[in-house]
Amino acid sequence: MRTGRPIPVLLLNDEERATLERWARRPKTAQALAQRARIVLECATGKPNMVVAEKMHLTKQCVGKWRSRFVSKRLDGLLDEPRPGAPRTISDAKIDRAVRLTLESTPTEATHWSSRSMAKRCGLSRSTVQRIWYAFALQPHRTETFKLSTDPLFVEKVRDIVGLYLNPPERALVLCVDEKSQIQALDRTQPLLPMRPGQAERRTHDYKRHGTTSLFAALDAKSGKIISQLHRRHRTSEFRKFLDTIDADVPANLQVHLILDNYATHKTALIHRWLAKRPRFHLHFTPTSSSWLNLVERWFALLTERQIKRGVHRSTQALENAIKHYVKFTNENPKPFVWTKTPDEILETLGRFCQRTSGSGH
Repeated sequence: MRTGRPIPVLLLNDEERATLERWARRPKTAQALAQRARIVLECATGKPNMVVAEKMHLTKQCVGKWRSRFVSKRLDGLLDEPRPGAPRTISDAKIDRAVRLTLESTPTEATHWSSRSMAKRCGLSRSTVQRIWYAFALQPHRTETFKLSTDPLFVEKVRDIVGLYLNPPERALVLCVDEKSQIQALDRTQPLLPMRPGQAERRTHDYKRHGTTSLFAALDAKSGKIISQLHRRHRTSEFRKFLDTIDADVPANLQVHLILDNYATHKTALIHRWLAKRPRFHLHFTPTSSSWLNLVERWFALLTERQIKRGVHRSTQALENAIKHYVKFTNENPKPFVWTKTPDEILETLGRFCQRTSGSGH
């Protein structure tokens, strides 16, 4: 009597069974692997391939394939094997040449490579150059700016200010203070065309000026609230008035630590006399060319993005009302900016950057 091809014996140990059951329970991802795990679990009960196939609505050949694969290779046999695909036509030497030219040279007719000019230089297609650039994260069309501080007390000032953010003193308030000066009230010369499906909002490129205003702001580093004042001019006298406002708003039993930049109005004789009469105020100056250390600059960026950049203000008063509205919104929904890097991490990052730029040849 003909009994057919013998079925390989399938036995599971505890670890394999636990892994297969975990794979079989997958609700969404890798359903092919989940199905293979269920096939092996059914076969492990001693059922023949035909019975398992009928129960799982599969073909007998499919069940036999994964039973055999598991018996020969165990769990690794259920995983997808890499497929050969078409042979690669671009050699490593050509890829290396394209990357090297991108990093170490520029075209004679331009300041940076485009995918077309690089393809012409290397004898490759434009899409091939784009894939190479994508694989090596190269973007010749992009550029960013930077400036390193030359302040001789840079390290000391970084440790001082970051220390205030990470470990603020007790019974004290840390305020990040700065001025956003000469904010222009701009009105477009023609009405805006509103956004429509498939079409972005459009506005004229030219504008009318309706005066300027200056915003004095102090950001509470702990709570995220703002103390602000608007003035049409930006002088020492206006800054002193803003300090009076801070003095009145902060409870008298708290010390006040002000983080400031090196603008001239912060260091005049008038300000020195004002501070001498109020010993609870302590000034901490950021290093030159290091405005990123002052957290209020981050709030200024939000103000610009959400109220000023695309705003239409037909008068200076309208601009000031928009700024006051955003200050009110911030204080009703305060959210502090959390500083995370330690001084040592900042200095280590800048050190690596300096090492890279020192050998650039510029």
